[in-house]
Amino acid sequence: MRTSGIRASPSPSTNVRSAALGGVIGPAVFIGAWTISAAITTREYSTIDDAISGLAAVGADSRPLMTAGFIGFGVAVPVYAAVLRRVVGGAAWLTATATGIATLAVSATPLDRSTTTDTWHAVFAGIGYVTLAATPLLAARPLLQHGHRSLGGLGIVAGAVSAISLVLTASSLPTGLFQRLGLTAADVWIATSALAISGGRLRVKPLRAARNA
Repeated sequence: MRTSGIRASPSPSTNVRSAALGGVIGPAVFIGAWTISAAITTREYSTIDDAISGLAAVGADSRPLMTAGFIGFGVAVPVYAAVLRRVVGGAAWLTATATGIATLAVSATPLDRSTTTDTWHAVFAGIGYVTLAATPLLAARPLLQHGHRSLGGLGIVAGAVSAISLVLTASSLPTGLFQRLGLTAADVWIATSALAISGGRLRVKPLRAARNA
């Protein structure tokens, strides 16, 4: 008996499950890079007060590692985004792709190279923040519609925490602390959703159903 307008869908293929892990690898590499870089840098640096980008600034001894973290996130998350489009639908995959591309642009415009580069760095970082926070929020509605209440609810919480925290980085409050809180909140949701897809707990929707979601 038909109980809803949602058609049954096959389990994720091996390729889909593998690609979904980009949502785990990207955040893990990124968070690991800023954590280790802050610990090993010899420059005066505070994880509470200073922005993450300072670890990849021109002249910083931690620049190679932090830049690798940016690139790892920027490459892996768009791979995950392609799977998110198939599984969840909606616009979340677009913002996930955009945050990855923006992060690559951030890595290409390190701080302290020139005033112009610093300006572009701020623009790309801002785009990356907005699109990252938007990803779990945009995924929440289709997830809830398809019965994935836990992941959908987590998306609302993670997106809200991320957005509020990243706004607070522009205030007089500790920039580094709130930047890390905002990025980590959204990254945790991305990794959680990626593991759910990889583990088969989120089923791939038929292409027609995905378009109509």
